[in-house]
Formats: sequence, C-alpha cells, structure tokens
Amino acid sequence: MFQRHPFHRFFGASGMPIRHIAILTGLVVSVITLTSCAPPALPQHSGDQTVNPAQALALATTTSTYDSGLLDAILPDFEAKSGIKVDVVAVGTGQALKLGQAKDADVLLVHAKSREVQFVSEGYAPFRKDVMYNDFVIIGPASDPAGVKGMTNAADAFKKIAESQATFVSRGDNSGTHMKEMAIWQAAGVEPAGDWYQSAGQGMGAVLTMANEQWAYTLSDRSTYLARQDGLDLNILVQGDPMLFNQYGVLPIAQDEAHQDKFAAAMAFVHWITSPETQKLIAEFGKQQYGQQLFYPNAAQ
Repeated sequence: MFQRHPFHRFFGASGMPIRHIAILTGLVVSVITLTSCAPPALPQHSGDQTVNPAQALALATTTSTYDSGLLDAILPDFEAKSGIKVDVVAVGTGQALKLGQAKDADVLLVHAKSREVQFVSEGYAPFRKDVMYNDFVIIGPASDPAGVKGMTNAADAFKKIAESQATFVSRGDNSGTHMKEMAIWQAAGVEPAGDWYQSAGQGMGAVLTMANEQWAYTLSDRSTYLARQDGLDLNILVQGDPMLFNQYGVLPIAQDEAHQDKFAAAMAFVHWITSPETQKLIAEFGKQQYGQQLFYPNAAQ
C-alpha cells in the first residue's frame, strides 16, 4: 500500500481561489448543466448569432495526465454529456503551448503556471483556470549514491547529486517538468553539465525507463511515477518541499469569428472540468488502483 504523500501540510486541499476571470469580448457562454441526464452542450451566443459547439475538440495536454490514466478515466464522461469527441495530443507543456499558438489545439491542460499566464497576456487564450494539483518527487536507485534519501529540500538534493556526479536523466523537452527541474537547478546554484547529466528530450514515461535502466536519478510528477512503478526499481527519495508543488491549469484557445464553434466546444470543456462533479471524479482517481489520490482538485467556481 502506498503512503499518502505529505504535500497537504504545505497546501490545503481547496487550493487558492481564482480572483480574476477574463471573459472573451462579445461572447456570452451558456453554462452546461452537467448531470447524469444532461443534454448535449448548449449553444453559445456571440451578439445575435447562435454558435453551436464543434463536435470534435483538440486537447493538447501533458504526458502526465495521459500516462497516469486520468484522461482515460474521466474523458468518457465529458463526451457522453456534451456529445463532443475529444482528440488528445499528449506532449510537454512547451509543445502544448506552441500547438495552442498555432491553433492546432482548441484547449490546453498544462502545468507551468508562469508560462500559462504569459500565454494569456500575449492574447492566445482569454484566461486560464486552476484545475488540480499534485507534486513532483525526486526518484532514484535504492543504493542512493548521492545520499539524498529523506531530504526535504529539493535544491540541496540536486546540489548533492551534482557534487557526486551521480547519473541524472533530464526530460530536456521544455515540458512543465523540465521547467521545474531547471528552476530547482537554478535554486541550487548549479548549471548541470557533463557525462553524469543526460538530456533525453523525451516524455516522462520514456525518461523513467531510461533512469531505471541506468540506476539514475530524475524528477517526476508523482502520478506518472505511481502509474509506472510496477516496472521500476526506483524509489521516491525526496519529497515534501513546497518548491515541488505542481499546479495544472486549463486554457481555451482564442478563436477568430470563423471558428467560434471551436471556442464554444473549448468552453464546454472548461465548464465541465472545473465543475463540482468532475472535480469529484478527479479526486477519486487513483484511490482504488494505487491506494492513494493522484490529483487534488482546486478549481474555483
């Protein structure tokens, strides 16, 4: 049985309330009634024109929401209630943001809040909303050559790994996890380089496999580690640092007048994933299979 992670002593289950909600000019979005017998998504209105949601939605999201199994568990509920089919593209947060900029995705579910806020300020999305959080963990072999087991300061642990030149596998893909890793190295005052530091340019699942094969350290979101743990000989060695907090946000992509049906579908997804019903689904995910909650919903209604 896995132990419940200690992150709640730093962050309450209710999360931080959102104090700013931006509304796309000229578009009034009808709220979908999300019940077990809910009808398809309600039409959206722009001025005097009724806009029906597109019947397909491109969701660009992180590998962690996909690899953990969360999306497989909850998306059928959205598709059944809205009548909108979701096409998932699981990539790093940096790539997901690029897909949003190019309008190759209609809605984003990502985890690099500072980059998301910048994305909104640049006009690619009208707003972002908190959805859920979990945490990052530093994992490594049981032999722990750097001697970091039990530490609660991530920067100090990274410094010890660098000093010992123990093998560390980095995502190296501009993902949210990679951005967090770079922030920890910066806090440690270390510029990682050398044979001991390997930049994979891969998703979390592939990096866990590489770290396992090389008995190396890496930074992982807790959910993907737990989902892959049965095939790994790596342990959680460092956890509980507030710096390891991992917030996920949802952003509908701003669309021109010709594609307001896509925006309406994206808004249907935003309403659904931040609704109390879906937040409960997120809270329950993982308890039966992994013996603990993997994501902690904190969407402000």
